[in-house]
Amino acid sequence: MSIAVVKLGSSIVADERGEVRTDVLAQVCDQAAELYRAGNSIVLVTSGAIARGMRLMELPVRPSAMSDLQAASAVGQGKLYRAYDELLHARGVPSAQVLLTFFDMSARSHYLNARQTLRTLLDWRVVPVINENDTTTTDEISFGDNDFLAAQVAILIDADLLVLLTDIDGLHTADPRHDTAAEPVPEVTDFGELDELEIGVSTSPLGSGGMRSKVVAAQMATAAGIPAMIVNGTRPGTVSRALAGEAEGTRFHPQAQRVSSFKLWLKYAKPSHGRIVVDRGAESALRERGTSLLPVGVVEVHGDFQAGDAVHVAAAGGDGSAIGKGIVNYSADELRQIKGMKTADARRVLPRASEEAVHRDYFVLD
Repeated sequence: MSIAVVKLGSSIVADERGEVRTDVLAQVCDQAAELYRAGNSIVLVTSGAIARGMRLMELPVRPSAMSDLQAASAVGQGKLYRAYDELLHARGVPSAQVLLTFFDMSARSHYLNARQTLRTLLDWRVVPVINENDTTTTDEISFGDNDFLAAQVAILIDADLLVLLTDIDGLHTADPRHDTAAEPVPEVTDFGELDELEIGVSTSPLGSGGMRSKVVAAQMATAAGIPAMIVNGTRPGTVSRALAGEAEGTRFHPQAQRVSSFKLWLKYAKPSHGRIVVDRGAESALRERGTSLLPVGVVEVHGDFQAGDAVHVAAAGGDGSAIGKGIVNYSADELRQIKGMKTADARRVLPRASEEAVHRDYFVLD
């Protein structure tokens, strides 16, 4: 049996006026119930709380102020979950509301606790209905309409498939609603092949995501060995066909080089608090040999971070783009004192100095 994470975007959950698309939700819940009865575990990740709150408060356009977005979510979230709960209950499927924040994904202890909670719910044969806790977080609004969250959840529980529901038939060479020459992309094995495509950022006045955020979510999942699909959630049976392995929308195949869940968490979920600039020798060692970063290779330190924070690592003299991201063993002030020093010299300045500024096990290339 399979574990599938199914993400419903705002365009699936609500119409242009912010009314719940009960017919679409009902057919998605029909499929979830069918798959559930067949022994599969289903996790639903939903957007739409802000859209629902906008409708209930009669807001004509999506607010731009964070406080307004959070208030709209507070109004809409409970009503949105009630729609799922009633539809699933009517089909004999128990559900649970789970609200996560960016902090739950970025703090390792919270991340592991969220994993255990979700696994317990699945063991109890309960369908989690997950949304970002927009009311208290300030980060979700930029996550891409919960696509990022869905990918993180899939990685968190080691899902067998991530299904991203949208209102068009998968990825195209351009937006098919504006370009009649756009052609469907049935499968992706190399994300580099997508660089030339016109992949949009926004699809709905009620949502914050778009096709690009779905592609990034698929890239995150496939890097962990989890296949992903972008399918049209308004068409009946798409989720069932996706899980059955049938041709539907766009399928993203697992990437050949797997990345550990820890490094995916570090790369995509843990926020960076600064930047370390390294010399060419250190850059080469990090990129080509996968070694740790030593203080001797550090030439500049930017930001105000503490030991245990994540920082971006960039090459001196380059365009400023990051080589990668790692968890640093020093505070910014400490690293400024010992940058460029060999280990023995660094220990004379900081007697308990670690040999590595960033250990290779806690570093991931961009």
